[in-house]
Amino acid sequence: MNLQLNEISKKAKIGKNVHIGSFTTVKDDVEIGDGTWIGPNVVIMNGVRIGNNCRIFPGAILGAIPQDLKFDGEESLLEIGNNVVIREYCTLNRGTKANNKTRIMDNVLLMAYVHVAHDCIINHNAILANNVNLAGHVEIGKYSILGGLVAVHQFVNIGDHCMVGGGSLVRKDIPPFVKAAREPLSYVGVNSVGLRRRGYSNKQINHIQDIYRILFVHGNNTTQALSLIEATIKATPERESIIGFIQNADRGIMRGFRQNS
Repeated sequence: MNLQLNEISKKAKIGKNVHIGSFTTVKDDVEIGDGTWIGPNVVIMNGVRIGNNCRIFPGAILGAIPQDLKFDGEESLLEIGNNVVIREYCTLNRGTKANNKTRIMDNVLLMAYVHVAHDCIINHNAILANNVNLAGHVEIGKYSILGGLVAVHQFVNIGDHCMVGGGSLVRKDIPPFVKAAREPLSYVGVNSVGLRRRGYSNKQINHIQDIYRILFVHGNNTTQALSLIEATIKATPERESIIGFIQNADRGIMRGFRQNS
């Protein structure tokens, strides 16, 4: 019996020092960068672009067509950056004609059983813990962390440096630099530990906290809060990032601080 351990297309573009484990499938229209390690039983379908020094663990399925009934067979991509870790049984779908691609930036960690739907963007250094599920057109900001079993509604935007508690249902946008938890999802403080790890000073963190007290703690509606922030808080890159995010939050932002009953 002729047992074929791999199905690796000769048309695929495979870089130097790439390891591909047994029973792995690599289709024609695939590019794999130098130094990438791919474990056994991985499926890499057409339209996948993988950067350098990635690690892809057994059972992952990359580049399957979108689970979107509007998808009509158009060509699209799944782009994966450098130094990305994709753990066991992750499923990452390629894009649709809406954006043409799903994008995973550099240094992202996707833990086991993560699902990334069509047209999502996961910015660099983000971490998605086990069983996180992203619907279509979701964007995750840089250095943000989503705890296990988080589910994110389609078209939701999560800002940079956020921490989302495990098991959360994310139906609204989450502005940058904050922690979010509870049900319904609410503001529970500034992600000060994560910001210090990223080199933010106490002065910068206090400044961010002042902004979010006006937005989430003092009982203002969003329009009132933005006016007060612009009138009373010194203009900084952090302030402008927060204001710009909120002004562009098409789904609206999560609710403010709530005392536990």
